[in-house]
Amino acid sequence: VHAVDGLSLDLDSGRTLALVGESGCGKTTAGKGILQLLRSFTRGRIELLGRDLMAMQGQALRQSRTDYQIIFQDPYASMNPRMMVDEIIQEGMVAQQIGGSAQQRSDRVAELLQQVGLTADMRYRYPHEFSGGQRQRLCIARALAVQPKLIICDEPTSALDVSVQAQVLNLLKELQGRLGLAYLFITHDISVVAYMADEVAVMYLGRIVEQGPVDDVLNSPRHPYTEALLSAVPQADPGSKHKIIRLSGELPSPINPPQGCYFHPRCPKVMPECKQQYPEKTGTAHTVSCHLYK
Repeated sequence: VHAVDGLSLDLDSGRTLALVGESGCGKTTAGKGILQLLRSFTRGRIELLGRDLMAMQGQALRQSRTDYQIIFQDPYASMNPRMMVDEIIQEGMVAQQIGGSAQQRSDRVAELLQQVGLTADMRYRYPHEFSGGQRQRLCIARALAVQPKLIICDEPTSALDVSVQAQVLNLLKELQGRLGLAYLFITHDISVVAYMADEVAVMYLGRIVEQGPVDDVLNSPRHPYTEALLSAVPQADPGSKHKIIRLSGELPSPINPPQGCYFHPRCPKVMPECKQQYPEKTGTAHTVSCHLYK
């Protein structure tokens, strides 16, 4: 099974790349693979700050993890309920043997809590004493504790109420501006992409089908799958003549993907050549893998 195939992404400091696609397309697998939480990538390179993470083993890999962290989707399941916040946020520092003495690490936790909009005294509470939005702020603080350069945000707002989502997104943008963080933002919410991202990559069945600057992709989509995704975004105007592109059939299984373009069984613009071979990527800043643009 090739859950992710032919993935090629570039991300600079202080910028956000959104990885978009429907559930099961490989977004989270890609994110965890980049972080080497899944050691299942069979070929290629994962290069961070000039170092190939796939070539690292043991202590070298462990030490490299101060440069990248992840914020998980579910703030309720991603923290140990038996540990106080102070211990949870210190855990990465302890594991990496950074942050000084126990008192210095605890002071650092107090500082991090204030950075994410909480109070220093909250470090002596347990996760169950916090709301969902507060828990996600704790997860952000935990990610920041080891001073990473890259944070993978795996749908960090999808489990939250809409009003709380906006607060968390604003916090992430503020932290990025202040700290120069790079975000790989995994989501299926196009409105979040429009607000957060500088660049967007659209994934279908483990492959990137379209990628480019966020304004170009959202305003002038090229791939039929991207067009269908954008057409599904609800419109505020009930009188809008916005046309929804309905896709027939189900998402094919990655165990036995279709021959040719993976999207052709559901594509409203399918051509004979789509069933024969997978299309090459074309374009420069705004790329697409589709026979319509060969």
